Parts: sequence; C-alpha cells; structure tokens
Amino acid sequence: MTKSVNAGARLDRLPIGSFHYGIFWLIGAGMFFDGYDLYVGTNVLPAALQSGFSTPLLNADFISKTFLGMTIGALITGFLGDRYGRRFTYQVNLAIFGLASLAAAFAPDMTTLNWLRFVMGLGLGAEIVVGYSTLTEFVPPQSRGRWLSFMAFLVVSGLPVTALLGYLIIPAWGWRPMFVIAGVGALIVWRLRKNLPESPRWLESQGRNEEAEAIMAAIEKRAVAALPAVAPAAPAPPADFAALARPPLLLRMIVGSWVLITVNTLIFGFVTWLPQFFVQQGLTITRSFEYTLVLVIASPAGCALGALCADFIGRRKSIIGASFATVVLGAIYATFTATTAPVTILTIGFLLVLVIYIQVAILFGVYTPELFPTEVRLRANGICNTLGRAATIVSPFVVLWLATNFGMPGVLGLMIGLVVVQIIVVWAWGIESRQRVLEDVAALAAA
Repeated sequence: MTKSVNAGARLDRLPIGSFHYGIFWLIGAGMFFDGYDLYVGTNVLPAALQSGFSTPLLNADFISKTFLGMTIGALITGFLGDRYGRRFTYQVNLAIFGLASLAAAFAPDMTTLNWLRFVMGLGLGAEIVVGYSTLTEFVPPQSRGRWLSFMAFLVVSGLPVTALLGYLIIPAWGWRPMFVIAGVGALIVWRLRKNLPESPRWLESQGRNEEAEAIMAAIEKRAVAALPAVAPAAPAPPADFAALARPPLLLRMIVGSWVLITVNTLIFGFVTWLPQFFVQQGLTITRSFEYTLVLVIASPAGCALGALCADFIGRRKSIIGASFATVVLGAIYATFTATTAPVTILTIGFLLVLVIYIQVAILFGVYTPELFPTEVRLRANGICNTLGRAATIVSPFVVLWLATNFGMPGVLGLMIGLVVVQIIVVWAWGIESRQRVLEDVAALAAA
C-alpha cells in the first residue's frame, strides 16, 4: 500500500520563504498580464473608433466576444485543471492569450480583431480560475488571505498600467503596440513558468504519490529553519464531480456562484459605467484627472484593504461588512442629482468603488477557491466563475435599460438588491475559512 504523502500538512507547516515568493511572482506575473489584457480595450476601443478602424457596433462586439470567451474559458479550464493538472493548464491558457494578443496587433480589420479577442478571452477566463486556485494550494493558512488578495491587487493593477501606457503610446504609435506588450509579456512569463512545480496536493489527490513526494522533498530542502512536526491529515473521503450537486458542496456552489455573479455585475454593470453616470449628473469629467483617480486609486486600494481584512477580520465578516457598506453608499449615491457638488459625488464614488474592490479581492482570489476540496477545486471554481462571467454578458443591457427608464436610482437599486441577497447567502451558507488548512475546510464538506 502506498504511503500517504500528507502534502497539505507539510506545505502548511513551511515558513514563508523564497519558494513562496517565487511561486507568487511567477503566477502573479501571468495574472498581471491577464488584468492588463482585460482592461486594454478601455484605451484601444476609443482609438480604433476615432481612427475609423472600428464602429460603435463593432466595439460592442469586441466587448461581447471578450466576455463570451472568458465565460467559456473559465468553464473549460476547471475540467482541464482537475484532469491534467494545474501546471499544464496555466501554461496552455497563458500561451493562448499571449499568441492571440500578438496576432491582434496585426489584425487587418475590426471583425478579425474581435474574433481574436474571443480567443484571448478563452485564455483570460482560464487564467483567473487556475491562477488563484493554484496559489491557494501552496500558501499556508495563516497568511493565505493576504497572499491571494494581493494577487487580486496585481490583476487590478492592469487598469492603471493600461491607462498610463495608453496615454503614452496610442497618440504617437496607435493602438496596436498595446497588444504587442500584452503578447510579448505573456510569452515571457510562459517561458519563466515552465519551472513552476505541479501542486503536490493535486498530485496526491490523483494517487501520484511518488511525484508529490519528490516535489515536497525539494521544497522542504529550501526551508531555512527547522520544520515543525507534520500535523495528521484531516479524514475526508475523496470528492467527485457529482458531489457538487449534493449538499453540503451544493450550498457552497450556490455561495460561490452568487457572490461572483454579484461582484462581476458590480464591476461591469456599475464601476465601468461611472463615466457615463457622472456625465448624466452634470459633470464634465469623463476623461478628467478626477475620474481617473476614482478608479486608479480606489480599485487597488480596495484590494490592498481586502488583503488585510481577509486574514485579520475573516472572510465572512469582511464580505458581509463590505456588502453592507456597498448598500449604504449605493443608497446615498443614488440620491445625488446634477446639482450636487462634484467633489461630493467623487468622494462617495471613490468610497463605493473602494468597498466594491474589497469584495473583488476576497471573492475572486481568496474565498471561492477555498470552498472546495482539491479533487474538484478547479471545476467548482470554474463553474462559479462561468456563471459570474455569464452575468457580464447580459448586465450591460439590463443596466442600459434601467438607466434609460429609471436613471441612477434604477441602476443602484439592482446593485443593492444583488448585494442584499449576497449578504443573506454568505451569512446563511458561507463558512469561515480564515487560518484553516484546506483539508479541514474540505472535511467540513464531508461531515
């Protein structure tokens, strides 16, 4: 009988060292370019429209194909990642959006660019799922929330970087170099990540104990301090895909799916519409420095704050607290009119974006991957992300209809309603995973 590796307990007893920093930056570099590529359309589309390369309808198709590709990519990668491994999957998806980005720089027309954007979307959706889930399996529970939230910080940093590069590059050289940067950067990271090890947790869950043991031995040799005794493995039977359709994992699927539907709608149904909302309220700051500060400072600041809250306050309390703040600030914001002082609108808008991105950091990077056992982690996380991304396909049309017929109160009413349901779902069915080893969290599902 093959001896158990007990990879989870052995990884969790490791002191933070060069191994963890290496894993973080190799995964994080790919996640950064994922965020860069996701936000690049913010600068490319206006330039393509102004130059006559595109039309408003084709620009809308670019956005639609982005999220369609991300929705499909998130679903497929979950099955590939649990079947063929984390390392194989994140290398494939990085190559997909890297090569497609390079090809996009030479697109002869907007229709071709849009189909290449669909291919990019496949890789972008996959990277989000596998990146967070992979890091989850390497980082010890005492600091897992901070590490994963700062990973979300890297993704969100793609927004200010694309804004700065767009400002410096597009007026002089056009929009095509923006895709070259994404493609070259992604392929460099792809080459560097060939040395990233497979997850020992996943290898052991697949019965590949010799490979898991070899990787664990190599990792433990790098520890600079004496290692404490290995804790016994939590007794949890292997989870199969069918278990996701039965309690208690079904309840975790509902929690994971709803929170990602909510946070995706908050981002792409509200935050990205803020320029138009400002204009409707009588402000002429759509491209101004003040508006840029709202997004460029509030979004990464929210992720950094989420990193602190996740480990020190806890996942559930932080999610519920930030959700309550979103409801209150959203209700205040909805009452503003065109006569309200711009500084007041921007201040409340800044705070609202801040608390939204606290949720982004915790829900995308920390909480959802932690909810599921190793055997089905990527599939479950992929399905939750698929439903969350699918919401972005329809939410712009819903928001447009609400804004046209009911104005700002209608839009904020939808957002507040989603967040209220999120509070109820997380309070009723969510679990607290702060400073708990992944195997213990999985054992709760088997109990």
